Amino acid sequence: MIGFLIKKTFFDLWDNLFRVALLNLGFIASVAFPVFIPGLLLSVPVLSVASMLIGILWCSVYLAAAAYSLKSVSDYGSFGFGDFFRNLKALWPAGLVMGGLIFVLWFLTTLIIPWYLGTSSLFGLFLAAVVFWTTVVGVLSFQFFFAIRSRLDTKLSKALKKSFIFFFDNPGFCVFSFIHNLVLLVLSVLLAFLFPGPAGILLYLDEALRLRLLKYDWIEANAAALADTNTAAAKRRKIPWDALLIEEREKTGTRTLKSFIFPWKD
Repeated sequence: MIGFLIKKTFFDLWDNLFRVALLNLGFIASVAFPVFIPGLLLSVPVLSVASMLIGILWCSVYLAAAAYSLKSVSDYGSFGFGDFFRNLKALWPAGLVMGGLIFVLWFLTTLIIPWYLGTSSLFGLFLAAVVFWTTVVGVLSFQFFFAIRSRLDTKLSKALKKSFIFFFDNPGFCVFSFIHNLVLLVLSVLLAFLFPGPAGILLYLDEALRLRLLKYDWIEANAAALADTNTAAAKRRKIPWDALLIEEREKTGTRTLKSFIFPWKD
């Protein structure tokens, strides 16, 4: 399943190279606000922090709209820039929620954990460890928040809840996805974040959730046959991924290196 996920994501990124690059370019322009403006307002700390918070919230709203736009790419379709602005209007609450979560996680990582460690006590070390692992679980869970909100079209509170449920049901997959996205981020540095960039990461997360949901559809359809299966691990071992992905593989197809470089010759 993971091999097909990576292949499909790459194919979809390549087929939508121009749109992905433009989404990334818009995000780069957005990031300039929280990166540079707070430094110009250091003489007024309140304004500096406020500008950083506003910038983070805007970047998060932008990513929410981008994630919802890229959903159509994951579904073998495409999107226009009119779609992006409509998605911006529809997804801004989810973006604000994620922006707030990012700010909280940043606050915990940079201020709370160092403060507990600075107490030089066993209890302080314990609290720092609790906050650290809570932050790790939050990061691994919330990475799928936009995909869950976009694909399941659910309330924000339920999207947050389902993010945690998805992590605890698929911890290994979430860890792999996080590492995979770190690799994409490193590769993005080499290409000035134009490709694959944040849009490529968002597309991968939506593709990952979309394919993973096939598992739950199969479990629901085979609930009677799985009635004697007591553990989630046993259920996962029974999931016939090869059969579930037959239609997806047919839609995605296969390509050669020549077809990527010279598509008009196919």
